[in-house]
Amino acid sequence: MNVFDTQKQPHTAFNRLLAILEDLRAKCPWDKKQTLESLRHLTIEETYELSDAILEGDMQEIKKEIGDIMLHLVFYAKIASEKEAFTITDVLNSTCEKLINRHPHIYSDTKADTEEQVKQNWEQIKLKEGNKSVLGGVPGSLPALVKAARIQEKARGVGFDWDKKEQVWEKVEEELQEFKAEFNISDEKQIDQQKAEEEFGDLLFSLINYARFVNINPENALEKTNKKFIKRFQYLEQKAKENNQQLHQMSLAEMDVYWNEAKKM
Repeated sequence: MNVFDTQKQPHTAFNRLLAILEDLRAKCPWDKKQTLESLRHLTIEETYELSDAILEGDMQEIKKEIGDIMLHLVFYAKIASEKEAFTITDVLNSTCEKLINRHPHIYSDTKADTEEQVKQNWEQIKLKEGNKSVLGGVPGSLPALVKAARIQEKARGVGFDWDKKEQVWEKVEEELQEFKAEFNISDEKQIDQQKAEEEFGDLLFSLINYARFVNINPENALEKTNKKFIKRFQYLEQKAKENNQQLHQMSLAEMDVYWNEAKKM
């Protein structure tokens, strides 16, 4: 096996990354200064960039962003090893042990023939590992929409869920009617902002719940709509500029002409 073949082996590539990071940590002024805290916001940014690449379906960009995140994970382990807290080997072995422990239907004699049974077993095992609540594994800093979906998935894992999607849709309609009744858009009277926010939150939560029942990822769905809106709005801006028009001076009807053109693209 020549050197080019060995570089295609996962363990060789991983060891190469570790060696490069050792060099950078010892010699590069920027890398020497980094801490767990200083890397945190950069890791979050890289994660969102990976998310964007996945939604765009850009495999080359996905590969690049996975590499960036991999670097960050190795960097965290390197800093931890300098503090004599743990090493990258500890991290990998810990993950392997967790996967084996949480898949007793593969590595032991527990039976789980469906995805739902696997999820239920998973939640029960995590409670045995020390989680005080089924919802304890949901990070507090998650964006609210993602958090709502994860909360609902966790609750479902222990059987707290509706039986049919029709029941969930009834809840959506109930929440919508409650919101409309309380905050009628044709009524000009001042509304209770706190109560309106609470009711609107209930409506969103029920919609996210319904999305789960019909296998729609609400975060992906909303982000795709965001991207669609951005694309159409930028087309509107471009066409206005080409025709020497200023958006703030155009009527909505005039803007709608370009908007409808964008929808056909």
